[in-house]
Amino acid sequence: MVRRHHAVRAAAVAAVVALALTACSSDDTPGDDETATSGSTSDTGGSGDPLILGTLLPQTGSLAFLGPPEIAGVDLAVKEINEAGGVGGQDVQVNHADSSDADHADVAPQSWTDLKSKNVAAVIGAASSSVTKLVIDDITNSKVVMFSPANTATTLSGYSPFYFRTAPPDTVQGNALGNLIINDGVENLGFLVFNEEYGTSLRDVVQATVEGAGGTVTYGKTGQEFATDGPYGDAVTAIMTSNNGGAPDAIALIAFEQTKSIVPLLVGAGFKGRLYMVDGNVADYSADFDAGTLAAWTTQGTVPGAFPSDEFQARMKEVDPDLTDFSYGPESYDAAILIALAAVKGGDTDGETVQANLAAVSGADGGEKCTGFKECADLLAAGENIDYEAVSGAGPFNADNDPSSAFIGIFSAGDDNKFTWVKAVEGAVE
Repeated sequence: MVRRHHAVRAAAVAAVVALALTACSSDDTPGDDETATSGSTSDTGGSGDPLILGTLLPQTGSLAFLGPPEIAGVDLAVKEINEAGGVGGQDVQVNHADSSDADHADVAPQSWTDLKSKNVAAVIGAASSSVTKLVIDDITNSKVVMFSPANTATTLSGYSPFYFRTAPPDTVQGNALGNLIINDGVENLGFLVFNEEYGTSLRDVVQATVEGAGGTVTYGKTGQEFATDGPYGDAVTAIMTSNNGGAPDAIALIAFEQTKSIVPLLVGAGFKGRLYMVDGNVADYSADFDAGTLAAWTTQGTVPGAFPSDEFQARMKEVDPDLTDFSYGPESYDAAILIALAAVKGGDTDGETVQANLAAVSGADGGEKCTGFKECADLLAAGENIDYEAVSGAGPFNADNDPSSAFIGIFSAGDDNKFTWVKAVEGAVE
């Protein structure tokens, strides 16, 4: 689900270790009669209506820290699109709405009702897979594109012809994290994981990777999750005695804001092993924990996406000068650019036209490589097929509307309890 990433795909390759990964598709994959066309350019001249986007991103709740970079990514894309002449000669319009989190399940449906009344062609969001599932049927059944920059649940692969994402499914991050743990020499691993689909889906992949390499999982298997709203003490007590009466070599902590409550409990319990985190909680804890807390455990974390260049970070800060984190900002930017390019290619601004052309402009059919809206739109105007080079490093869409490849960043916590980027690994989603 979350965090920082690298600017052009090629720029990240130098820091990449390739992984051979295979993704699991959902049982809900649509039939052949529902499969999106790979792209069709309209010759009708279109409706003449402006392209209207909506965002369904967290402004409140436990994921509110993700909202600013995601919203900034969309706003930056819209700014650049409109500076280049917009879509069909008209400025793209964007309406921001709050998704909150799964514990506030009434917020996202209300926000979608408001966005629908504004005749949006596409909704960028949600950040949480669980929140997406609250509204995905209503959105996609309305033939509006739902495009998440951060969903990673494997059950969303191929969920609907109108659902796309620039974040890879958990099979990619889970495999990368599992291999990181094994390569660090960990023989037995415990999970502290909350009972939320993002957490359990990612846990399942990490567990399978670790056990497949000969490792042992001592705690945190199915049925041993903690509730999102706590308490957390019982889980910490249980994991500290799960390895033949002692603590495991390492703990994978898969959570969101609950991390701020759990880490002090681990300190109090005397945990001495390694700690691993994921995109949902790789964050700045400099104001939350005593100096050296995370570094003492050699804490590392994984985050989908490549690390954004200084140049891209500067562009994002032009639209939001207060940004300190860039979590899923590149993926959100890519979502807005791809939607606009699909409208340009299809010659209209409705959801069905956008849906029918998204795969093609992502490079699924090959084409001329291009970066940014203007360069790509100029090629489309010249009748060329294009392969948009995503800032997030995401590859062209596959048949499940997932990125066909993606980068996973590896981060390490310092004495200041902040994470710094170490390297990236690339995984294929097949």
